[in-house]
Amino acid sequence: MKTFFTWSMLSVLITISCNANHKSNSELAFQNEKNHLIETTKTDPNTRNIQVALLLDTSNSMDGLIDQAKAQLWEIVNELSYAKCGHNTIKLEIALYEYGNDGLPSQEGFIRQVLPFSNDLDEISKELFALTTNGGNEYCGKVITTSINQLNWKKNNDHLKLIFIAGNEPFTQGPVNYKDAATDASEKDITINTIFCGNFRQGIDTMWKHGADLTRGEYSAIDHNRETIHIATPYDDIILELNNKLNGTYIYYGHRGAQKRELQAEQDHNARSYSPANAVSRTISKSSGFYKNKSWDLIDAVEDESFEVEKVAKEELPVELKDKSEKELKQYIAEKSNARKEIQGKINDLNKKRMQYIKENSKKDDSNLETALLNAIKKQGREKSFSWEN
Repeated sequence: MKTFFTWSMLSVLITISCNANHKSNSELAFQNEKNHLIETTKTDPNTRNIQVALLLDTSNSMDGLIDQAKAQLWEIVNELSYAKCGHNTIKLEIALYEYGNDGLPSQEGFIRQVLPFSNDLDEISKELFALTTNGGNEYCGKVITTSINQLNWKKNNDHLKLIFIAGNEPFTQGPVNYKDAATDASEKDITINTIFCGNFRQGIDTMWKHGADLTRGEYSAIDHNRETIHIATPYDDIILELNNKLNGTYIYYGHRGAQKRELQAEQDHNARSYSPANAVSRTISKSSGFYKNKSWDLIDAVEDESFEVEKVAKEELPVELKDKSEKELKQYIAEKSNARKEIQGKINDLNKKRMQYIKENSKKDDSNLETALLNAIKKQGREKSFSWEN
């Protein structure tokens, strides 16, 4: 079937000189990692976070679920990118866990944190596409409690903090009672939403609905084996051509910059592996405010007023930029930045026409992962003054 959803270390390196006040590359790398950790924990009063922890059953019967997750990631991101909350900046963070797989450590309860909260959409896509299924024991209460304890959940209750757990075995299995897990979630203002892969009534009988009810979350039953239908539109080819131009505006830097740019291309390929329409959805995501790569892209990095491009070491730049003067480099960045804005503007204009075409030519489908996620996020978001416009 062809058919979804770590932070990298900011590597600003100061040119080494004989001046004793200058730090070494390794010292800077360490400091940047510390700064990154501080950045992810500090509270910005003008920011509202949407934190989504996805807990996916990767036992043998869940190939269809994983396929839906891969196929629908970008449409989910796109829909969330339209979120508003007053004059606040919206940030999306996604964490990923797998559970119920015999290939996972039994001492951990057959659970693995695939990715902590991250806004690196390429990394999220990479890890999602790397998931494989295997037989195992599915402990819902255990994986919920683990995600509550391990993840860096926002303290302020103005943020939207959601757990989505999907699977098809009884919710009661394992060493941790799901009722205790729900109590832990409620204490941190985290809402648990459950997605049963199978018959709606069976999910109720095996306590999946009760698991959601305890935190006022949403219960959904989906057909996890249903293939995702992507609607092709007359605008797709133009958007994909613009994606190639968009990729040309990225200026990598740092010791992992080239690697991260390769990752970007790899995730473009993964999206295309399902369908051109899925690749279009990813392109739309790359034109949204959620797709930022300041840890390796100079254009995104210079948006941060504290970033000093003149302190990036020449050896950390692409070959074609190593011999440019500071003035020439800044001019080059400005030109690429303007080009990116223009391309993204064209993509977003075309996407409005694309969305209208899809609306007029698609049938409503309530039995998939995307619908279950978005319906719950929007409903619970409205309770915290979030709204959605596109």
